[in-house]
Amino acid sequence: MSILELNNLSYSYDSSTPVLQNLSYAFEKGKIYAIVGRSGAGKTTLLSLLSGLATPTGGKILFDGSDIKGIDKYKYRSRYVGVVFQGFNLLPQLTAVENVELSMDIAGIQTKNKRKSALEILEKVDLGEDKAKRRVLKLSGGEQQRVAIARTLSYNPDIILADEPTGNLDVETQEEVMEIFERLAHDENKCIIIVPHSPEVAKRVDTVYELSTLQKKKKMKIS
Repeated sequence: MSILELNNLSYSYDSSTPVLQNLSYAFEKGKIYAIVGRSGAGKTTLLSLLSGLATPTGGKILFDGSDIKGIDKYKYRSRYVGVVFQGFNLLPQLTAVENVELSMDIAGIQTKNKRKSALEILEKVDLGEDKAKRRVLKLSGGEQQRVAIARTLSYNPDIILADEPTGNLDVETQEEVMEIFERLAHDENKCIIIVPHSPEVAKRVDTVYELSTLQKKKKMKIS
């Protein structure tokens, strides 16, 4: 069963400027999806709609069978959907573990030992205790992106949206970040939806949705 569905979704900035038209896509847990298309096709706009930051002008977005219009937007964004940005969006004056703890506080997560839980989440993205206790400005770009992923995991969302999450990273680090997303989808049953910055990233996912042609393309096997 799909965790997220688009039912004839459309979005326009005004009556004469359609950005997205009649999209009907389905997203399941346990898979990675890529949203691709030419510049201006509406990829980032679609992520904004999926995260509840923008409202469709036509059609519906269903989360677990319910229209997200009827779901409290704060609860939706702080419990069910996590967002990872290209620019990390971390608080630079805090350490990695403090960034994760703050996210837990915002989401209202109750735990007996918040620090321990935050360190365990950082371990999931391959950041040990030494780096977890460093200010994020002392970490590399790849390490900061791992902190950003850990921050979304702090409230255990079903869906993770990532807007060009490897766009600022070198090829080796890009591979490491994609391996984390693959583990989260295939081992922890998350639904991962990525707007990739390169064809190489798109080749690592399970399903590609191309906005320019509105056609679904299956994953290509690379020999």
